[in-house]
Amino acid sequence: MQGNLSTNGRASALTMIAAMAVIGIIDNYISRIAEFLSIWQFLAVRAVFAIPFVALLSFLGVGSLRPKRLWAVFVRSLLIAVAMLFYFSSLSLLSMAQGLAGLFTSPIFVLLISILLLRQRIGPIRIVAVGIGFLGIILVLELDFMRLTWLSILPIFGGIFYAAGSVATRQLCEGESTLSMLLMLLCIQFTMGSVALYYISLTPAEVLPGVEGYLSRGWVWPIHDAVGYIILQAFGSVIGIGLIIRAYQIGEASYVAVYEYSIFIFAPLYAWIVFSEALTAAQFIGICLIAAAGVLIALRSS
Repeated sequence: MQGNLSTNGRASALTMIAAMAVIGIIDNYISRIAEFLSIWQFLAVRAVFAIPFVALLSFLGVGSLRPKRLWAVFVRSLLIAVAMLFYFSSLSLLSMAQGLAGLFTSPIFVLLISILLLRQRIGPIRIVAVGIGFLGIILVLELDFMRLTWLSILPIFGGIFYAAGSVATRQLCEGESTLSMLLMLLCIQFTMGSVALYYISLTPAEVLPGVEGYLSRGWVWPIHDAVGYIILQAFGSVIGIGLIIRAYQIGEASYVAVYEYSIFIFAPLYAWIVFSEALTAAQFIGICLIAAAGVLIALRSS
């Protein structure tokens, strides 16, 4: 019995590490996409490429596209879609490490939601973990509380909504198939992108060139310069998310969750090798603190 558990543990760990390697690489290209397209067109076009791939996986027997509780899957997917909106926005405006650090504050906010909304009791170790994680946030995002701007805290909102989506997944979506939740997420992102593009077309304004126009740019065509990055994102994100879910299926959740933090190795390392984007000493220490907080919370939740 112990041998089987050990094998599953190794397999789940390697699966999660593979998922983080895929996501850590593909998300580095968001800043390149931002040079040519808006976040709205990126979300819409990526969904167009990804949805047929999800449908193909369902046809091959990977899972059902039909949700058991439509409203629950919609609420969960809407929260995750908003989280990804903040995350993708921050990747174009901040460094890869800062965007990731904001998203991976989610275990801290899951804990806070559990206390404040679900009225769950926690022990002193997880309270300490929240404090450690908060210190890490300050270091990675280089927060100056005397000169806070919306850009300073943008990645943190990604973590808040991702945490809410995680709680919704656990509380509302038990028994739902992975593909049904992924399809709903992609449909919501397509809708968000399309509606925003339509609104921008009704209120044309001067758009700044390059990355600075990422949030305000309308429809751009042709998209030869960005289509390769979008296809990479579409297929890579489906594969990465599929590997994440597989890891949780074959391993203990509290054990597998620890290996999600391997993305802090792959993403900054790839950014450094390919794009010469280096971490400061403070950011490195902050990442270590956020990862330590997440590991503590995961282990104490088991």
